[in-house]
Amino acid sequence: MKSLTDLASIADEAISIAGSLLAHGAPGVVSAKSDRDLVSELDLEIERRVRKFLAEQTPECGFLGEEEGGRGVDYEHGDFWAFDPIDGTSNFTHGLPLCATSLALIRRGSPAVGVIDAPFLSRRYRAVKSEGSTLNGERIRVSDTDDPAQAIVSIGDYATGVESAQKNSFRFALTQRLVAVVERVRMFGSAALDLAFVADGSTDAMVMTSNKTWDTAAGVLIAAEAGATLTDIEGAAYTLTSNSVIARTPKLVLPIGR
Repeated sequence: MKSLTDLASIADEAISIAGSLLAHGAPGVVSAKSDRDLVSELDLEIERRVRKFLAEQTPECGFLGEEEGGRGVDYEHGDFWAFDPIDGTSNFTHGLPLCATSLALIRRGSPAVGVIDAPFLSRRYRAVKSEGSTLNGERIRVSDTDDPAQAIVSIGDYATGVESAQKNSFRFALTQRLVAVVERVRMFGSAALDLAFVADGSTDAMVMTSNKTWDTAAGVLIAAEAGATLTDIEGAAYTLTSNSVIARTPKLVLPIGR
């Protein structure tokens, strides 16, 4: 079994491949996976290139990608990579710079290595379990904000597709509760960046009412290693199988519960 140090180096190489393709590539043909949920040709190209590289470097590890699924994924006992080739595809296809590529190594059910590269922002976030988090090689910490009136809070996208009205009824209510007490509410359109911005103190909390491993695993580790408190929407400790994710500076209390 490779050490986390070795796996972190491999993750850096993989995310460099992905980030370069994202920075210099064009979306190509954009198609719908479901109602207003897009996938571009570049999403697929990046995922395939990174999957191939990681299969060569770490044949002992499984792989879970957003676009083409997984192989050898064992949440409880094994090692596997969780990868989102472009987190924020809608932003990317519209020319907005708020998008990133996100890679995590999951070891026995928990993120152990996480790297997020946002090439249009010139930001690379990195964390190894128990070793802290960095932005472009410099250590980062969450903010010390404890007053909601001074807090910037980001929220995940509103739902589309089947049952979106039911899902959004809670999200609209949550937005109203937050707007009433925090300095500003933001929607960036990228779960990876939502978590990374909490980690570096740019924002003070993020709330996402869904949770997909490829979207959140790297960012969750980066935020946690930077000192964030991680829970689900009900306040229970966050796990990869949680149905939601909240990351916040530890002193901040927000009106979030259902």
